[in-house]
Parts: sequence; structure tokens; C-alpha cells
Amino acid sequence: MLMKHNPNNQIPIQPFPFPSIMNVSDMGESNHAVLDDSYRPLPALYLSFLFIWFFSACSWTFNTYKNRHFQINNLQWTLASVPLIKALQLTLSFLFWYSCFYLQLCSLWMSFGVYVTGVLFQTVSFVSFLLISHGYCITCERLSVTERRTTAALGCVFYLTLIGYRASVPYFTVLLLLNYMISFYVIFHHISQNLLVLREQLTFIEDEDVQPMRDAVYMKYRMLKKFQGAMQIVAMAEIVIYINIDDSSENYWLRLLVREWAQFCIFLYIGWTFRSQELAPRFSVMPTLKSKVDLMVPPIYRIVS
Repeated sequence: MLMKHNPNNQIPIQPFPFPSIMNVSDMGESNHAVLDDSYRPLPALYLSFLFIWFFSACSWTFNTYKNRHFQINNLQWTLASVPLIKALQLTLSFLFWYSCFYLQLCSLWMSFGVYVTGVLFQTVSFVSFLLISHGYCITCERLSVTERRTTAALGCVFYLTLIGYRASVPYFTVLLLLNYMISFYVIFHHISQNLLVLREQLTFIEDEDVQPMRDAVYMKYRMLKKFQGAMQIVAMAEIVIYINIDDSSENYWLRLLVREWAQFCIFLYIGWTFRSQELAPRFSVMPTLKSKVDLMVPPIYRIVS
């Protein structure tokens, strides 16, 4: 999730070459905020969420492998990478803050690892959202070349602008906002398109009395409808986090707690919706690629037994 840059929560990085391990006692007054007692709850918080995300990652991976024969599970394996990356970020965060407070050593390389994995987590999350919005493994087996290129381009631009924003590069705040606006527009646009197609298919099924396909199409419609609601919550959460101007260190742990719980609940909801499971019969009946024809004429035909 997008988080405002907090200058009080940074270790000053010296130009290369710089030592990978710095003694806290030698940092001086300029780095006083790192050892502020208000940050002391952070190791416990990061460790708690590490266990939660690691358990979720293991459960998701096991469930996807166990139920792999029920459906095309490329999407599920893609989503499985999200909690794994998050668990790695939380591991590095815990080790960094624990070593700072209890070992009096702060590793700049470890803080850089937290920085990189945090950016990677947000990027992979948004790429996963884009894949779901396109109907990947839901309304089509594969994305078209144009859709793959668009998704890759948005992911790369999001990654680069997020790095610039986290590094406090001038004007990257505006670029990141534009990227968020474009990404959310693309996500909601494709969700609306897929919901429209599925509604047309349901209408066609009812008119032609093709009941064997109704449960499968309705399940796809309900899944995307839930995802649409989840993305609306994500958009609102990003806005709230971005406009938060409170950079004080006194309640940083509380803001972190709220943010981490919000992230986990959102991904738990999305993950549960798109988990590998025993789906309705003929759920996997879908075109290989979406086409313009599919938007006008639903590809549902009477099934003769």
C-alpha cells in the first residue's frame, strides 16, 4: 500500500562505499529517531504479522496444490507469490528493528532489502489485480498480446515511480498519483466490461434455457462482483493513506498496525474469493482469448446430452 515518506524513519545512507553494518552508538544526533522509544513496539508487530502472512502463504500454497485438478490454477499460483513476498518483507523488517534495538546494530543492507521487497510487494499486488480485472483464468484462459503488454507496461511504470516516490525524488509524487489513477481506471474498466459480458451471458442462458451453464457463469459474475467491491475499498484505503499528514513518531506503530491489518484483510478476502476450490460444473468452459465478438454475442450454446 502507498505510505507517506517519513523522514524521521530513515537511516542516512552515505555515498558508496558505505559500511553494511553501523553501530548505533556512533550514529549521532542526526539518527536519533531510529532509537526513539516510540518505535520499540515495531519488532513485536512485525514478528506477529510475519507469522500471520507466513501461515497464509503456506495455507494458500498447500490449498492450490491440493485442489489443482479442479480448475486452471495459473491465477492461484500468481496470487501465491503475494503473501510470500510480504512474508519476506516482514522478516527483513523484524530483523532490522530487532537488531537496532537489542543488538545496537542497524544494517543498511537489510533496510535496503526492506525497501526493495516493499516496492516489489506493492507492484506484484497491482499486477495481480490487473490480471483478475482482465478475467484471467475466469473469463478467458490467456490474455491477448495487447493485454499482456499493457499489464507489463503498467507494472514496470508503477515499480519505477514507486521507487522514485520512496526515494523522495522531486515530482515523483505526482507521477505516482497519475499511475494510481490510470491503474485504477484500467482495473475498474475491465471489471465493468467482464461483468457486462457475464450479465449478457446470463440473460442469454435464461432466454435459451441453457441451464447447465448458469451456475458456472453466475459464479464467475459473483466472484468479479466481490472483487469490484474489494478494489473500491483498496482505492479508498490508498486515498486515506496518501492524505494522512501525521508523520509524528509517537503513534507510528499504531498507523503501522492499522495499515498491516487493512492489507491482510483485503488480501484475505480476495484470496478466499479466488482460491482453488471445487467449482460449479463447466466453470472451466471459457474461450482461450477474449475477442470483440465475445462482447457482443455471448459464447454460450445449448448443450445436448
